[in-house]
Amino acid sequence: MLQQTIYEVKVTYIGALNNLREREPFVCYFSNLKKTIENISAQLALNGWPLKLNYSAVYRSLHAKGKYSCDFDVAGYKVFKITITPQILNPTLSTLGIDEMPVPKPK
Repeated sequence: MLQQTIYEVKVTYIGALNNLREREPFVCYFSNLKKTIENISAQLALNGWPLKLNYSAVYRSLHAKGKYSCDFDVAGYKVFKITITPQILNPTLSTLGIDEMPVPKPK
């Protein structure tokens, strides 16, 4: 079975502003890192947020740390955090910890 890396993008609302308007984290998946960053950049630009991420920084962080995260704030108050994490699609099947059945002794 073909294994493929997909990228999980999670937007988590944090800080004091979240207490006023509680929101669940938003999670979506992309199959291409370049398209992931393009989509996030487009959404940040459309909503007036500064562009704090670029392909090189995300790529290096994913290989060094296994994830990339960036906080966004307004006037010193954190509003939300974007986290990008690689995930394996179709992982290798394991035995799930199940041992082989013992063969009963013949009588």
